[in-house]
Order: sequence, then structure tokens, then C-alpha cells
Amino acid sequence: MKKNLLILLFLVLLFNCGQEKKPLLGDTEFQRKINAEYKDATTSPLKDKDRKHFEGLDFFKFDSAYVVKAILKRTPNSEWFHMKTTTDRVSKERVFGILSFELKGEKFELEIYQGQELMNEPGYENHLFLPFLDETNGLETYGGGRYIDASIPEGNTFIIDFNKAYNPYCAYNEKYSCPLVPRKNYLKTRVEAGVKAFGKY
Repeated sequence: MKKNLLILLFLVLLFNCGQEKKPLLGDTEFQRKINAEYKDATTSPLKDKDRKHFEGLDFFKFDSAYVVKAILKRTPNSEWFHMKTTTDRVSKERVFGILSFELKGEKFELEIYQGQELMNEPGYENHLFLPFLDETNGLETYGGGRYIDASIPEGNTFIIDFNKAYNPYCAYNEKYSCPLVPRKNYLKTRVEAGVKAFGKY
């Protein structure tokens, strides 16, 4: 009898360990990384009630057509300006350059930004910010647009991977202050790549 109880206890522990180590969903390294961050209470923008049941964000399927090569026209003399946010806070940014590229046979341009505060933080000296709007906003994706993180390239060739587009933190929790995407960065096309809207289950 005692032996049977020990075996049962071992099986219960084994099952619980297996449950705790359940891998987070994601087809790409980016998807798995962001899912891990959002599950972790120390790095997650999610509200506690959402994080408790969180298994993974909803993504469009990876599509190499949304990995595009752009030409970067730098704008070294651009002035700092106050980018509006979802709160009263403003983010001091400058246009680092203009990205020209083709997506599915159409030509587009996007402004890419550099944040004054962020560039003074260790590890973020070369960080660039690419916010954009497209025709999936308010439908499959968050209504306020999405962001892509990037780094200053050595030359004037720039790779934009729309599969790495993610939602502002305020899409998950209104306590955050998120930069509003400038209207200049509206793409008149559907970008079916990256993170989808949150909470549409």
C-alpha cells in the first residue's frame, strides 16, 4: 500500500512539473521571446487577470513577403519635436531618416525615429523606433497602430521585418503612456504580419 502511494505521489509531481514547463507558443524566435516576456510578471505589460490565463499572443503566420529591403535616407539636421502619446506625456523624438521600400509591388515611405531619452540609456544608443499604421488597424490589429524596434545600420540599406511588428503596451493596459503613430506613417495597404489585436478570442 505504501509503495503504491509513493508511486502515485511521484506521478502527480511528474505531471505538475510537466505542466509548469509547458512551452509558450510561437513559430519564430521573435514570437517565443515576446510570449515569454508577457508571461513573466517582471516584464509583462499585461494586467494580472490577463497574465494568469496567458498562453501566447495571436500572430499572423510568418510571411517572408513582409521582410523588405529599404533605402534609408538619413536626415542628420532634423529638429527634435514632441511626439504626442496616449497620455499628457510627450516623447522627445527626431526623424532619423526616411525609409523607401516596395511591399508587394507597391512603393511606400516611412519615417523612422530616434528618441532623445532612450539614446542616453546604456545599450540603447543606436536604437531606432518605427511606428506605423495600416489598413488592418481596428480590424485584425490594434486600432492605434503597431511598432517595430530597430538599430542604426552601418550603411544606407535597411531591413524592415513586419513580422516583428508588436502592439504598444497601452493595447494591454491603459496605465502605460504610448507614442501615437504620426499620420505620415500610414501605409495604405494591409500589413498581415506581426502581432494581432489582443483579447479577440
